[in-house]
Amino acid sequence: MSQPPPIVLSFAANDPSGGAGIQADLLTIASMGCHPLSVITAVTVQDTTGVDDILPLDSEWITSQARTLLEDMPVHAFKLGLLGSVEIIAAIAEIVSDYPNIPLIMDPVLASGRGDELATEDMIDAMRNLLLPQVTLLTPNSLEARRLALHDEDDDDQDQDQDQDQDNLSLDECAFRLLDMGCEYVLITGTHENTSLVTNSLFTADGHVRSDDWKRLPRSYHGSGCTLASAIAASMANGLSVNESVYAAQEFTWHTLDASFRPGMGQNIPNRLFWAKDTHKPNKSRPA
Repeated sequence: MSQPPPIVLSFAANDPSGGAGIQADLLTIASMGCHPLSVITAVTVQDTTGVDDILPLDSEWITSQARTLLEDMPVHAFKLGLLGSVEIIAAIAEIVSDYPNIPLIMDPVLASGRGDELATEDMIDAMRNLLLPQVTLLTPNSLEARRLALHDEDDDDQDQDQDQDQDNLSLDECAFRLLDMGCEYVLITGTHENTSLVTNSLFTADGHVRSDDWKRLPRSYHGSGCTLASAIAASMANGLSVNESVYAAQEFTWHTLDASFRPGMGQNIPNRLFWAKDTHKPNKSRPA
């Protein structure tokens, strides 16, 4: 009997388009050499242009799905995506608290690429208070980092609205605020910044760890954040350090974007099987 691959458990919503959500996680985790487990947090109505509706599942269903899997199989990493409700966040926080030695990688999905809101302020507060203290690595884009890092007292300034407060926060300051909330590492991605290269920066409480620059590709993508976080989780499940996992996952994600395709009328979908295109062609010399 062969040795089983490392196992990664993803908590995320379904995406019928296959671009993001649990479908993106499963493809990425498998492509990175791990066995994916899935706990569905919500059912969505969406395509490559945006999210039209979302139906969070009952939190008891989240608990039942996860506990059943965790009692059956050893899990080497957790990955969190779209969570759906305060009750679901609380349920997941309770579940992962029983497994403090398993790395927890969180992609804080707050809005779709089109800008559809996917997390209320109550949900964001629950993430800050219940999940971030348990997170090994948080992977926000710059917009998510600024929104998560905005303190309640920042809203008290009557001369500025919330959007201005967010814009005034440097990404370094955001990272350290998020680390103060309990995260062990924060990787802020620069896809939404107005820069010639995409710069992704990793921080710990001790300071800046690394920054990696990547060629900015000309299209927009549905599921890039899911891909990056899942690739990090899979890399850590395979035994790489956080630092090594962050670089390996960025490299994998960049190649999925470079090989992306546009099947619909909206964003491109990352090709998580880009590596299989040339290496697994049928042998034409083999007889039928």
